[in-house]
Amino acid sequence: MSTILTSKTTPGAPLLRAESAFNFANEAIIITDANGCVADVNPAFCELTGLCLEEVYGQSLEAFSILSLDDSRTTRFMREQQQLRDRSKCQVSYRSHDGQFYPGMMSINRVRNAQGQVDHHVVVLADLSAIPAHARHLKREVFFDALTGLPNLQLLTQLIQESIQHAEAKQLPLAICSLDIDHFQTVNEQLGAHVGDSLLSTFAQRISHLLFGDDVLARVGGDEFVLLLHHSDDEHFFEKLLATIRKPLVIDGQSIYLTASLGITRYPNDHSQGDVLLRHAHQAMYRAKQRGRDTYHFFDPTQDRLLQVRHEQRQRFMDALNHNELRLFYQPQVDMANGRVVGVEALIRWQHPDEGLLSPAQFLPIIDATPLEVDLGEWVIEQALQQLTEWQKAGIVLPINVNISPAHLLGKEFSERLAELLASYPTVAPAMLKLEVLESAAMHDIQAALKNMARCQALGVGFAIDDFGTGFSSLTHLRQLPVNLIKIDQSFVRDMLSDQDDMAIVESVIYMANRFKRPMLAEGVETLAHAKALMALGCELAQGYGIARPMPPCDMPAWLEGWPQRSDWHSLATLQ
Repeated sequence: MSTILTSKTTPGAPLLRAESAFNFANEAIIITDANGCVADVNPAFCELTGLCLEEVYGQSLEAFSILSLDDSRTTRFMREQQQLRDRSKCQVSYRSHDGQFYPGMMSINRVRNAQGQVDHHVVVLADLSAIPAHARHLKREVFFDALTGLPNLQLLTQLIQESIQHAEAKQLPLAICSLDIDHFQTVNEQLGAHVGDSLLSTFAQRISHLLFGDDVLARVGGDEFVLLLHHSDDEHFFEKLLATIRKPLVIDGQSIYLTASLGITRYPNDHSQGDVLLRHAHQAMYRAKQRGRDTYHFFDPTQDRLLQVRHEQRQRFMDALNHNELRLFYQPQVDMANGRVVGVEALIRWQHPDEGLLSPAQFLPIIDATPLEVDLGEWVIEQALQQLTEWQKAGIVLPINVNISPAHLLGKEFSERLAELLASYPTVAPAMLKLEVLESAAMHDIQAALKNMARCQALGVGFAIDDFGTGFSSLTHLRQLPVNLIKIDQSFVRDMLSDQDDMAIVESVIYMANRFKRPMLAEGVETLAHAKALMALGCELAQGYGIARPMPPCDMPAWLEGWPQRSDWHSLATLQ
């Protein structure tokens, strides 16, 4: 019977249960007195170490090689833990019954009496070499980092998997925290590798002081650590962790200040396997670095799933671009004063094999602010040049307006790449290609826009400002921008007959365009009433459903042939 149990408990069921737990536990249990000297051990300890109670009674843990004799750093750390905290945990080496050293995890719990004085300690020693059942013969370095003595990535991966199973069985919280020291490479280069190693070891000891119970600190890379946390991981803990890291570390007489970035993911909210949990924690840590370092960031499984979906959608769009699933439709533009067709606008469509013909609004947001915008822009320009070549052979001579994204227009190599594409189609006059840019795109970086637009105009390519009125509408910029056409946004034109505010905007845009002697074209012209109102205000160029819907190129010849028979629209010329 345990000497501590018999002296501290009274007979009855609680005593029997405590004695049973002590005697039949799988982990080695050591009871020490207030000074840390062994008072009792359980059978699992005897089986693990080959030592009986008589051989270790009254001795300290180090005396019978509960940890490696040459590991003075671990010994000192264990003593500090015992002195400073009622509950602590650290990784150790112990000498087994075969005389070999094996990795272990030692938890120390300080027990106080009714007066609050230390009465004894309960020490639990877990055999970590048994985590993989076949690993008892492996050396310590397989599972532990040589510099810090902490578990390495291999052992951590196995501990995470075991912790997941334990968390599921006991319905307990579990968190993985990826910790990376900010700018450590710079510190290491300035102070030298020797100081850097000492810094990492001291840093690891400091972090270990904050752990509870079964928590684990592992080193998985140069300055990368991972915490496996089984306690409640509220924000207060991570604030305390960052505050502790900010305190100076004294190495060789000099104070060194560090900060760290933390990334945390929680199980089962993030219901993933061990390696995926670790990757998610790393992702969150990099997000913390992007936010400015010296902070923490929680992984969001919902947001991650949305990002995965978006990534898959972008990958699918790349496939569509490469497998000829995209199409250009063309919408005619006419001069209402004489009924003449003056050009067409190229509009992108996706002929999806499963979902049918998709409009731009259904897929362009997927590639917004990605390099795919440039890839698509170049594809559209080349398709338009190819279409111009084919139409010219058929006797159709109509300029094509092509929409260009802000990222594409403001790119450093835009004009050079445009020149290459034009050179690939020598029979097409550059003036037959017109580029439409959003007003907001030009205003975003006016100097870059002016430079690139001037280079393109030197090639013979014209520009139109699209959706005018929706952006900044700066008169100064309007005067500066070398545009050949101003397009009035359809959102104003569509409701101009019923909305006084929209009518006022249309009137203002037409007035400004006329003052600066710039041609203008109204989008969204759906009825003759729209056309008549626009002509009365001084705008003669138009496109919209009232004239024609966007159509595939094969339909253009028939539409052009039938357009002169549209007497209702051609009668507008008599109003002049």
